[in-house]
Amino acid sequence: MQESGGANAFRLEALEALVYRAPIDIPVRTSFGLMRDRPAVLIRAVDKDGTEGWGEVWCNFPSVGAEHRARLVEQIIAPLICGREHASPDAVWRETTSALEILAIQSGEFGPIAQAVAGVDIALWDLAARRAGLPVYRMFRQQEEQRVSVYASGLNPDNPERLASERRAEGHRFFKLKVGFGRDRDIANLRALRDTLGPDCGLMIDANQGWPLDEAITMAGAVEPFALQWLEEPLRADAPRRQWQELARAVSLPIAAGENMRGEKNFAEAISESALSVLQPDIAKWGGFSGCVPVGRQALASGVRFCPHWLGGGIGLAAAMHLLAAVGGDGMVEIDANPNPLRSLTAGGFDSVSDGTVAMPDAPGLGCAPDLDSLREFRVD
Repeated sequence: MQESGGANAFRLEALEALVYRAPIDIPVRTSFGLMRDRPAVLIRAVDKDGTEGWGEVWCNFPSVGAEHRARLVEQIIAPLICGREHASPDAVWRETTSALEILAIQSGEFGPIAQAVAGVDIALWDLAARRAGLPVYRMFRQQEEQRVSVYASGLNPDNPERLASERRAEGHRFFKLKVGFGRDRDIANLRALRDTLGPDCGLMIDANQGWPLDEAITMAGAVEPFALQWLEEPLRADAPRRQWQELARAVSLPIAAGENMRGEKNFAEAISESALSVLQPDIAKWGGFSGCVPVGRQALASGVRFCPHWLGGGIGLAAAMHLLAAVGGDGMVEIDANPNPLRSLTAGGFDSVSDGTVAMPDAPGLGCAPDLDSLREFRVD
């Protein structure tokens, strides 16, 4: 990571949160609930010279989450950081996180506050990279233009092979199925995917925290014949560490988690305790670039695969791609297989897949910015 201060210093003049909701025909199903529309909270940061940076805040649940997080950004975070000189985005992230710790305790809103701060951090790194004339990932790692591996996620339990087949035709080579809908249905869906996609495509499954330990062990054994890349969030994210360790000892399938973790200490413990083979922080849920890049580097140094999580709009998808490119390794970034205009209208090509990879742009910043006119019909005032 570049040093704080110097070329990264800036004065922030404005911070704005824009809320969008796009209707969908088929709800996105998880083991704990449905998404009946696709929300997005986009963050626009503007410095004293008029340079803009864009970020995105995770806001899928609950259904009122987008509007609430937007208010946190504009009413709580903006007054803390606007109209001031800052040494770097990293300095803003640490100062803001510290300043809001007591409020998070008082309100019990640890997650929403961390998510709002993360989205702002993404916008500030986009701004800093635009000022520097570099892609965001090259602010952290002097790697020339490259391609990032991706996979199609969000395959619902209703005939998932149909959507997977469509995405394979578009260039995907790895696919993740939602499970936790009963053993017979989960196994039938995996069999249908393997029969449709063949042996050369990679498969993963995501239980969305849906199983107790004994069921997770049983299901991990049941899916072993399908040669899966990983089993994601089989247990509650807050399950005791001993349960995660017992699961890892009991099964041969790599275990993945991280999207519902917060804090450098928690990630460090998860890495050091060797229960996870795949670490999946969500850049817009916690940390932004300032928090997630060091976590990713620590994961790789410990032999843990780094695969950033994302399920939202196009700005967050671009950020997740830059995060993986900044850290390196053999990981993958997920691209939601379901239609989402708030992704396709803002991703700037980051959802264009060729042979399981996406090309990283050479343009400054994230390499994309939302066309607000094209998003107007989805805007929530």
